[in-house]
Amino acid sequence: MSTKQNARRNVWILVAAQAILGAQMPIIFTIGGLAGQSLASNICFATLPISMIVLGNMICATPISAFMQKYGRRAGFWLGTAGGSLGAATGAYGLYISSFTVFLIGSLLTGIYMSAQGFYRFAAADSADDEFRPKAISYVMAGGLFSAFIGPQLVKLTADAMVVPFLGSYLAVIALNVVGSALFLGLKIPKPPSPVAGESLGRTRWQLLTTPRIAVAIICAMVSYALMNLVMTSTPLAVVGCGYTKNDAADIVSAHVIAMFLPSFFTGHVIARFGVERVVGLGLAILAAAGVVGLSGVELPNFFAALMLLGIGWNFGFIGATTMLAGAHSPAERGRVQGMNDMIVFGCVTIASLASGGLMNCSGGTPEAGWSSVNYAMVPFLVLAGGALIWLALHKRRNVAI
Repeated sequence: MSTKQNARRNVWILVAAQAILGAQMPIIFTIGGLAGQSLASNICFATLPISMIVLGNMICATPISAFMQKYGRRAGFWLGTAGGSLGAATGAYGLYISSFTVFLIGSLLTGIYMSAQGFYRFAAADSADDEFRPKAISYVMAGGLFSAFIGPQLVKLTADAMVVPFLGSYLAVIALNVVGSALFLGLKIPKPPSPVAGESLGRTRWQLLTTPRIAVAIICAMVSYALMNLVMTSTPLAVVGCGYTKNDAADIVSAHVIAMFLPSFFTGHVIARFGVERVVGLGLAILAAAGVVGLSGVELPNFFAALMLLGIGWNFGFIGATTMLAGAHSPAERGRVQGMNDMIVFGCVTIASLASGGLMNCSGGTPEAGWSSVNYAMVPFLVLAGGALIWLALHKRRNVAI
C-alpha cells in the first residue's frame, strides 16, 4: 500500500471512530447537565458533571500525548475507549445510587475518552502530506456529523427507558466504547522515531509557546472551543427552563452538532483556497453572530439558529486553528505541542463549562436572564481571539517588509 493510500485508509478509520465512538459526547453533553441538576443539592452546580469531563480531558491531554508519542496512536485510542467505558459505568452507578459525588467521578473518568478523541484530528495529519493535511483533518471532523444523528437519537431511546432516568443512556455509552474500539485494529500510523543520542529534540515548550503562529493558533482554538462549550452546556438547561421538553433540547443539540461537523466536508478545501487565517477569522465572526441571535429571544427558532451558528463558527475556528498548529512544528516536537495545546484549550473549556451553570442558573433569577448572561460572556473572548489574529497578520506583514 502506498503512503497516500495508507493516509486515506487511516482517515476513513478515524472518520468511522469519530462517528461511532464520538456519539457518546452529544449523549453526555445533552443529559449531563439535566442529570446533574437532578442529583446536585445546589442547582448552580448542575453543569459540574460537564466541567469534570472537560477537566479530565485537560488533565489527560499531556500524558496521553506522551503515551501516544511512545506507544503509538492505536494504543492511545484504546486507552481512551477504556476510559470512556469506565467513566460511563461509574456514572451509571452514581445515577443508580443517587450519588452526585460518584456521578462526578464517572464524569472525570469520561474525560480520558474525550482527551483521546481530541487526537483523532492530529492522527489524521500524521501520515498526510502538506496538500492533503487540511482535508484529512476536515474529513475526520466530518465524522462527527454522523455522531450528531446517533447520539441524540440514542438519548431519545434510552433516557427514560429504565426506572432511573438517564441510566439507560450511560449503558448505551459503554456499548459504543466496546464496539467502536475494534475500529482501531486497522489503523496504521507509524510511531515517531525514538530520539538518537545527540539529536536535537526541537524547541522547548516555552519556545514553542512564544512562537507567534503557535501562540495564535492555541488562542483561537481555545476561544472557539471554550465559547462553544459555554453556550452548548447551558442550552439544555435554558431550553427546559423556558418551558420546552427534553426532546426539544435533544433536537437542538443534534442540530448544533450537525452544524459543527457538516461544514467539515469542505472546510479543508476552503482553507486551501482562501488561507487558514481568513477561515479562522470567519469562524470568530460566526460565533459572534450566534451570540446576537441568542440574545434576540428564547423561542425555539432562536435556540436552533443560535446553536447552529455556534456549531459552524466552532468548525471554522477550531479546524482552522488545528491546521495552523499542525503545520507549525516538527515531528520531534509533535507530542509536546499537541499535549500543550490540548491542555491549555481544555483548561479554558473547563472554566467555561464551570461558568456556564453559574451564569445560567444563578444570574438574574430567571432562565431568560441566565441565557442572556451566557451569551454576553462571549464578547471579551471574541475580542481576545480577533485581536490575536490581527496581530499575527501584522507580524507577518512586518517580517515580509523587513
